[in-house]
Amino acid sequence: CPITKENAGMNLASLSMMGKEVFKHAVNRMKESAEKVIERAGLKPEDIKLVVPHQANLRIIDAIADRLSVPQERVFVNLQKYGNTSAAAVAIALDEANRAGLIKRGEHVVLVVFGAGLTWAAAAVRW
Repeated sequence: CPITKENAGMNLASLSMMGKEVFKHAVNRMKESAEKVIERAGLKPEDIKLVVPHQANLRIIDAIADRLSVPQERVFVNLQKYGNTSAAAVAIALDEANRAGLIKRGEHVVLVVFGAGLTWAAAAVRW
């Protein structure tokens, strides 16, 4: 409904987010999708050189690493440098990891994302 003088104070146009639920959903879906692409690629978690997750927040990234049993040093994070860059986050992170020499030809990388509309995806890539 349109905001008018009469209803302006009624919070009819306010948004709220159920942060704990979004966090749980993001972590669960990212974990499941990463595991699925690793399995479909015929790989084991220890075959993955680097996990490049969506850079939404550090708590989600840490939870993904923990649930995938991937050491933190194999999870690329640049969130502190750029913040959440939305749809560009994984592309920026992957480019930065590559330029830093963290991945080499033939190594396996898992890209895993979660975004607007509670959508998620993952890909296993041989570099």
